Amino acid sequence: MGTNYYTVNGKHIGKRSAAGMYCWGCKKTLCREGEKRVHDDSKWFDCCPLCGKKPEIETLEQSSAGRELGFNKSKPTTKTGVKSCSSFTWAIDPKKFMKSKIKWVKDEYRRKITKQDFIKILDECPVQFTNSIGQDFS
Repeated sequence: MGTNYYTVNGKHIGKRSAAGMYCWGCKKTLCREGEKRVHDDSKWFDCCPLCGKKPEIETLEQSSAGRELGFNKSKPTTKTGVKSCSSFTWAIDPKKFMKSKIKWVKDEYRRKITKQDFIKILDECPVQFTNSIGQDFS
C-alpha cells in the first residue's frame, strides 16, 4: 500500500509507502536489515539500537500507515522519538525535481497540492530510494 505522486501533466514523481518504526533522533530505522529491507518480510528491533528508546504508540490518525490508508489527515510534521515513518521511491531524479519550476503535484487520487506542501510530505519520508529512477512502476 502506498500513494503515487505525479506532476500535473502526468509524469510519475514517485511513491510514498509506510516503512515501519524509525528513531527520528538517531535517524535510524528499527528494521534489523536496514533501510533497504523495510518493505521486505524483515525482523525489527524492539527499541532503537543506538539510543534504546522504545516506539511510541500511534493511532491510525497519527501513523504513517494511517496516512496511506486515509485515516491520518493531519499536516505532515517533523516527528521526534521513535515513531512510524514512510519511504519515498523516486521515479525521477530528486535533485532535478527540487530545482524544477514545477508548482503543483497531484496524487493518484487526483488531489492537487503545491510543490512546497509535497516537500513537507517528504519530511515524513526519511527512507528514500533512488534505484527506480526512470523505471515504470506503481
